[in-house]
Amino acid sequence: MALDLEEQEQLAELKVWWKQHGGLIVAVIVAAALAFAGWQGWRWHQASQTAQAGALFDALAKGAQAGDAKTVRDAGGSLIENYPSTLYAAMGALTAARFHFDRDDLKGAKAQLQWVVERSSSEDFRDLARLRLAAVLLDEKAYEEALRLLEAPHAAAYEAHYAALKGDVLVANKRPAEARAAYQLALEKAPGQGGAFRDSVRMRLEALGG
Repeated sequence: MALDLEEQEQLAELKVWWKQHGGLIVAVIVAAALAFAGWQGWRWHQASQTAQAGALFDALAKGAQAGDAKTVRDAGGSLIENYPSTLYAAMGALTAARFHFDRDDLKGAKAQLQWVVERSSSEDFRDLARLRLAAVLLDEKAYEEALRLLEAPHAAAYEAHYAALKGDVLVANKRPAEARAAYQLALEKAPGQGGAFRDSVRMRLEALGG
């Protein structure tokens, strides 16, 4: 069926428009398709990384429970070397630190906790690692270093525990007046803490005559 004059003019205009803008449109479509494919690929990669890191953490946790130092060491090393940006890496380092600490390997515990403090993407895990690292330093009688960690900024949820441990460090460092103030702060910041924690802090405070 022959086109009438108006349709021929519209077709001619469309051809001209497509000649001018068709390349750009195709480029935009291709770019969008590549971006979508890249995003899908990134999601797949992230899911794969998380799954592999999760499997390593599971192996580490089971190794720690079984007292298998080699598994803890190997799985923990693979986690922080190959998947450092995942939460599993920080969780693995915290688990390994507890494993070493329970076996009086303070050097090993410190190395794991220091990694979390310096490398974890989670502020919560970094705060927890500082708290535990300060406890290790207290055992080593490195009082000033422990105090510096406990005075670092941290989330309000940890305020009571930081203050209580600071009191312990100050007691060990023979600074009872400052320790008393730290314990009092711990009690003030602990309304939501369990009764056992508050009772423990109160007993330490009373031992100082507070």
